[in-house]
Amino acid sequence: MNNFNRKVEAATARVGKTVGETTEKLEKETSDFIKYLNDEVVPAVRQHSTKALRVAAQKMQDLANYMERHSASRK
Repeated sequence: MNNFNRKVEAATARVGKTVGETTEKLEKETSDFIKYLNDEVVPAVRQHSTKALRVAAQKMQDLANYMERHSASRK
């Protein structure tokens, strides 16, 4: 029985060590991932969003011009 308890304690210690190492690595990877999102992804999204707004504004201006030309010709 004593031998069994030692084996259980050893297994528990190994599992605890593995869980601790995994948690530590996961925390570091999560931190690196968040930094990547903030440093790379967010600025790219902002830049493309701004460009998309400019394109949409230009298309709306083109539509307004088209509507003015065609409504003037009907009068």
